[in-house]
Amino acid sequence: MIKPYLSVIIPCYNEVQNLKRGVLKSLKTYLSKQKFTWEVIISDDGSTDESVELIEKQLPSLNGFQLLKNPHGGKPSALFYGIKKASGELVLFTDMDQSTPIEELDKLLVFAGSNYGAIIGSRGLMRKNFPLYRRIGSIVFVAIRKAFILAEISDTQCGFKLFKKDVIAKSFPKLQFFQKNKRLSGWQVTSYDVELLHIIKKMGYSIKEVVVVWEDRDVSKNKGGGLVRYVRESLEMLWQITKVKFNDIRGKY
Repeated sequence: MIKPYLSVIIPCYNEVQNLKRGVLKSLKTYLSKQKFTWEVIISDDGSTDESVELIEKQLPSLNGFQLLKNPHGGKPSALFYGIKKASGELVLFTDMDQSTPIEELDKLLVFAGSNYGAIIGSRGLMRKNFPLYRRIGSIVFVAIRKAFILAEISDTQCGFKLFKKDVIAKSFPKLQFFQKNKRLSGWQVTSYDVELLHIIKKMGYSIKEVVVVWEDRDVSKNKGGGLVRYVRESLEMLWQITKVKFNDIRGKY
């Protein structure tokens, strides 16, 4: 079997509505046109809807795609299962909703031959279908985050990121997310992106930020949502960032 050049990892939790939009077929169409070898790893995080069943029905027509059925543990957990399974030289994180479409990978691959440990998508603030409260919240979050850590990076939270496999395999297990024993429920959003990029930087790698197209295309209905959840998650993420800074001061990285 030919080793893939690129491993695409898609975390999945209750994505029925997005799957019905045909996102997997769109991914296959794009990847099939590429000259490099690839694999797609869909890493399910214990979905409670019919996501797994729907993916399994589509898999026969999706050569190069595979499904991992994992116990529920949160998005970083789903990504880590995918990383351990990936065999590509490069690893791409992309979200099931394809708010950043897979075609934007072309922009990141331009820098793949350079000595960057991570090449990350940057959404900017003028994002389509981005509610005002989220836009304001993003401005506040970025300002506070930059005051604490990674001041040179504008957008740490875009789900579209490309890594060298050896870099992500070494850095991801160091996340504090994996140092705690806490039962999770629902699709937990964390600031693991900030800590991950900080760890990669501390390992001596440069990080390249590339502006990508982003439009909120997430139509999933079973993850929870709304203003109250957004505020709660934002406060939790800010608290996590302070812990990353504190851990850095203590020399944990």
